[in-house]
Amino acid sequence: MNESFIRIKANNRGEWLENRKKGIGGSDCSAILGLNRFKTNVGLWEEKVGIKELENNSSEKTKYGHDAEEYLRQLFLLDHTEYELFHDEYMTLQNKKNDFLLASLDGELTNKLNNDKGILEIKTAEVKNKKKLDEWNDQIPTNYYLQCLHYLLVTDYKFVWLRAKIKFYWDSNKQEIRDYYFTREEVEDDLKLLLEKEIEFWNENVLKNKRPGLILPGI
Repeated sequence: MNESFIRIKANNRGEWLENRKKGIGGSDCSAILGLNRFKTNVGLWEEKVGIKELENNSSEKTKYGHDAEEYLRQLFLLDHTEYELFHDEYMTLQNKKNDFLLASLDGELTNKLNNDKGILEIKTAEVKNKKKLDEWNDQIPTNYYLQCLHYLLVTDYKFVWLRAKIKFYWDSNKQEIRDYYFTREEVEDDLKLLLEKEIEFWNENVLKNKRPGLILPGI
């Protein structure tokens, strides 16, 4: 298969983190568009040009998400036997045409019937109120949706499955696993817009060392 990306293999987490610094990853997209509640586009730019160190998120929730990932991946395969799955925790995918577009995937899926390639994204979340729950109702929260779009840009794959394990803050005994699916064809306009914004951020701000104008998320 003539893939649109190259595979960069790291030997450990430290090498993998270093590779992430060399371009734009999936978790960067929402900041570029001013839609990240925890990091602005200026903060991201400061990381990419070396003004400040990449933030290391080592919270209890992050550790839980990492530890749960493999179990959710295997459960997905049990529920969706039509797919084969490949995953390498320390592998980075680099787009050939735009080599600053990087991806570290939770899984690469291959449909056994037609060999179509797709992306598996795993998320764990705790919703604390109805507004947060609404972000998951019949849709994927914006930051995660953008992350999936970015992975499609890197890989040129045809579809995305996102599996989410959702906890409910008001009821510790209540949990749900939800699956979300969409195809590349359904999101072509969003892919085009995101690619334009990522190219602009990298070429005009990072490579030229030019601080972007601050974009703040809506309240």
